[in-house]
Amino acid sequence: MAIKTYRPTTQTLRYRTTIVNDDITTRHPYKPLVEPKQRTGGRRNSGDTTMRFIGGGHKRKLRIIDFKRDKVGIPATVTTIEYDPNRSARIALLAYADGEKRYVLVPEGLKVGQKVVSGPEADILVGNALPLRNIPPGTSIHNLELKPGKGAQMVRSAGGVAQLVAKESDYALVKLPSGETRKISQDCMATIGQVGNLDHENVTIGKAGRSRWLGKRPHNRGVSMNPVDHPHGGGEGKTSGGRHPVTPWGQPTRGYKTRNNKRTDKFIVNDRRGK
Repeated sequence: MAIKTYRPTTQTLRYRTTIVNDDITTRHPYKPLVEPKQRTGGRRNSGDTTMRFIGGGHKRKLRIIDFKRDKVGIPATVTTIEYDPNRSARIALLAYADGEKRYVLVPEGLKVGQKVVSGPEADILVGNALPLRNIPPGTSIHNLELKPGKGAQMVRSAGGVAQLVAKESDYALVKLPSGETRKISQDCMATIGQVGNLDHENVTIGKAGRSRWLGKRPHNRGVSMNPVDHPHGGGEGKTSGGRHPVTPWGQPTRGYKTRNNKRTDKFIVNDRRGK
């Protein structure tokens, strides 16, 4: 893949970049693994906004992704690599030897026609999924579970990669993309390799309308509002807020720690700030 630039025939094209989709092999998803996706517009059942600046955007359909990789010992062949509008990574359609088909995330280097397999006996090859206890330290992994059998919850976006650092008793030490080092049960599954589509982070949106296609509405600054709408609002002329940054509801932000999960504190060896 590569980044595509445009001749600046209009101002909106001057800085816009896109990814060359030469890795995608089909434009049509596998229909049995596609289901409708409801758009909320950032609103809950009662109709009031709970997430601001969300709405509009192109219609999408959900692709059902296999985050559990629980077909143990059954080899599968990569038949297609596809675009998924719901995530930054590419997805691959696997055709298993028993006839079943499933979608998985595409790691860097996985090609159409390759074989992948999951289970404790799988080789340490890109795309194979194994329990952490069967992966040697130093291996790059992604699609990582937090609870055995629940399905992968971490390291799933484009370019994401974690490293298995060491193993201690029933836990493995994993360094996550954020910089956090965390203890994870050795029974949790992980996939070998780095999530593909590495150039995703280098894309420049280029114009406001392209954000609207993604369902993102304009994000207003607090200092541009009135005092009734935001603690930073009001003042004569342009002001900088006059207080430490807060949310519209007065909660401190920008560096203020809001994490409150003492049940899992014991699993964090080093947090992402290096402390």
